[in-house]
Amino acid sequence: MIQIDLSGQVAVVTGGSSGIGFATARLFLQAGASVAICGRDAERLEAAQAALATEFPRAQLLAARCNVLDENHVNAFASRIEARFGRVDMLVNNAGQGRVSTFADTADDAWRDELELKYFSIIRPTRAFLPMLKDAPAPAIVCVNSLLALQPEPHMVATSSARAGVLSLVKSLATELAPQRIRVNSILIGIVESGQWKRRYQDYLQQAQDPRQNWQEWTGELARKKNIPLGRFGLPEEAAQALFYLATTLSSYTTGSHIDVSGGFARHV
Repeated sequence: MIQIDLSGQVAVVTGGSSGIGFATARLFLQAGASVAICGRDAERLEAAQAALATEFPRAQLLAARCNVLDENHVNAFASRIEARFGRVDMLVNNAGQGRVSTFADTADDAWRDELELKYFSIIRPTRAFLPMLKDAPAPAIVCVNSLLALQPEPHMVATSSARAGVLSLVKSLATELAPQRIRVNSILIGIVESGQWKRRYQDYLQQAQDPRQNWQEWTGELARKKNIPLGRFGLPEEAAQALFYLATTLSSYTTGSHIDVSGGFARHV
């Protein structure tokens, strides 16, 4: 049960149409905040908006198509929010995906695409919403990052490198924006249930001659193979709870930090 009232506050969640972003939007709405979500896929965004509106029929909710790598898209999204709500208190930067590749098979364009996605999915929304955040009484920015930032994997060399850069970016933003009372933090996720993993499970069902494992058994076996101490994948809701904590005054004296949401998968101290 959430023990904080966010009535009158406005939260923005990029990549809010599914997974961690959708779960985070639900928590904000549950706490009474007005929420704006965005995503690139119109069909998925419409389904998310309908689901949230059904669960929270009295909530103030805005959903808009937006490519966070496009400056014009992001600025237009910010303008819609300002016109509708007049303020922004919390920004959750949740956009990105992993690229499976080694140094040998990552082309220059792939490097550029990965670095642009990881950096500018944070830079552009942060830049667009800063004017409104500066006017908020307790403003916060939270970024979804990956454990790869501290624990790189050789088969995800470009993503690991970019994620490490994002960790530094968050720390730099936290230092620069602290005099303006804007807190900046991040979470580092391990393996969290997602559409990508569910598609892999469907591939397993189609390819296996005798597929006997259900979703929980299949992911549990993978978690054990990957030596995740808790023996399972994380849930989007579990990552969302960490984001909610960092975005609200529950963490009012925390900035430039990160929360590990990896089920104990981190090997560093």
